[in-house]
Amino acid sequence: MNYRFLIYISYTYAFPIGEPLEKEIQKRGYEVKWFADVEETKKKISKDKTVLEDIQSVMAYQPHVILSITDSIADFIPGIKVQVFHGFLANKHSFKKGHFRIRGLFDLYCTQGPSTTGPFKELQKQHKHFEVIETGWSKVDSLFPIEKNSTEKPVILISSTFSPKYSLTYVEEVINEIKRLSKTGKWEFKIVLHPKLAKDKIEIFKAMQNENLTYYDTTDIIPLFKQADIMFSDTTSAITEFILQKKPVVTFKNNKPGEHFINITEVSEIEYALSKALTRPQPIMEAIQNYIDVTHPYSDGNSSQRVINSCIEFLNSDRSHLKKKPLNLIRKFKVRKKLGFYPLKTYRRPPTIK
Repeated sequence: MNYRFLIYISYTYAFPIGEPLEKEIQKRGYEVKWFADVEETKKKISKDKTVLEDIQSVMAYQPHVILSITDSIADFIPGIKVQVFHGFLANKHSFKKGHFRIRGLFDLYCTQGPSTTGPFKELQKQHKHFEVIETGWSKVDSLFPIEKNSTEKPVILISSTFSPKYSLTYVEEVINEIKRLSKTGKWEFKIVLHPKLAKDKIEIFKAMQNENLTYYDTTDIIPLFKQADIMFSDTTSAITEFILQKKPVVTFKNNKPGEHFINITEVSEIEYALSKALTRPQPIMEAIQNYIDVTHPYSDGNSSQRVINSCIEFLNSDRSHLKKKPLNLIRKFKVRKKLGFYPLKTYRRPPTIK
């Protein structure tokens, strides 16, 4: 059967998550198209992709599988609705409001590893209107096999979240210290920031560039991960992506510090912490391996393959045991208002292939 897939996104950070899935779908000879519910994002989708320009075109396409790389999705589109996530668990929110929020819109959750599969399995038992399959995460497929950095000068990747509450880019003393360290010539700094970060903060780092510090305007951060020896960050899910390479991370005022990275709270500690991380201390490296085992134990680069396999398996399985999804009238109205499209139809059960 020629399955029709739709990759449903909101922001540009979805591109490197959706592209490995697109590649896997095309490799199998199935059809795949993209849809962005944010106009600015739609304009940035590369020309080599098939893009559905409006929601009416999506409805006409009649997808069998919708791969969602955003938190909300139009409930009235036919096809099974699959949450593939736009990041790892970053602990920026409470359990109910964060990674594990059940919005009543999805039929299948493709989880990244045991630490997320377990809680979602418990929620599956509680809500009974969706299923959970552990697949790994498509975005990190290209991380593997892990490569060693061959540059003479240690490379430090700086990454930050966009939230003013957690972002190191809002701390002037941290910025000044990064600038000072870059001028010593001891290390090479590469900087990549969240695409939703305030533009004035991004401009500060652009202006700081010198022979030892470069800002990268990209959402394709895996190549930068491969080039770096360690990361300096705050509270962002990019920490998990980076640490899967078994490389140390230093965080500044992380929301929930863990044994698998070096967390500091004072600007005066930055230089020492970076130096320590570069030595790859044994206790840190052991903690990193333990963290990988529960977070994303897949190092074969085949998570996209598992996602597509799981979608097709779910699509063709008996799903009569699933309850109806909740009405969620307010959330569904917001989706319709955002898209400017107000159909009465809603799918409270995953559609069945005829």
